[in-house]
Amino acid sequence: MKISETHPFDLTPGEAVRLQEVLRDRVRLAGDVGEVSLVAGADASYARGSDEIHAVVVVLRYPDLAVVERVAASAGTQFPYIPGLLSFREGPALVEACRRLRSEPDVVFFDGQGIAHPRGLGIASHMGVLLDRPTVGVAKSLLTGTAAEPEAGRGSTAPILRDTETIGMAVRTKERTKPVYVSVGHRIALAQAVGLVLATTRGYRLPEPTRQAHLFANEVRRGAGGGGRQATLFSGGG
Repeated sequence: MKISETHPFDLTPGEAVRLQEVLRDRVRLAGDVGEVSLVAGADASYARGSDEIHAVVVVLRYPDLAVVERVAASAGTQFPYIPGLLSFREGPALVEACRRLRSEPDVVFFDGQGIAHPRGLGIASHMGVLLDRPTVGVAKSLLTGTAAEPEAGRGSTAPILRDTETIGMAVRTKERTKPVYVSVGHRIALAQAVGLVLATTRGYRLPEPTRQAHLFANEVRRGAGGGGRQATLFSGGG
């Protein structure tokens, strides 16, 4: 995947906040993704106390969700773990993993927030601006805003509100299971983002793109050493 622009990640927390405020103005909250044939999930993992981040991207064919490609990259970081600044810790490894993709996914799901973020630039929005393609944040918990509990059935939703502004949606992807929190990353409308999350969920709480990415990220971390440089292509989606 071609990435036309990036920026230094070795910033102080204060510099990182100021950069978020600049990049936030470049986020596009709407866009027609068009026909979707490939979706991807991105995630990162690291051992407790480690400064080495293992980032992965898993590409799946849509709508059957067969895995067609997996890539991974590892990078050291000195940026501390600070809620709201996750992209500065994980970003260098994620950018490198995306560069290694041979596929061109139509939409990339990130395990984290999009605009449902204190400064409107969670990891899905930040990476979406750098990748310049549609991205969706799929988080397991709220970082900002409030949301009522959706009704019990699969597909039920409740808006994530910051004051009176809707910044995302709590989505029940599986009956009697906690919702996930979906927000626009970049270049996609919220309704389409929610629809794709539901369309790519297969009996688990997480949609398959981020579920497969989570599993692969843990696999890479456990095999860290050579594991962070691996790439896998699956012929015919097998």
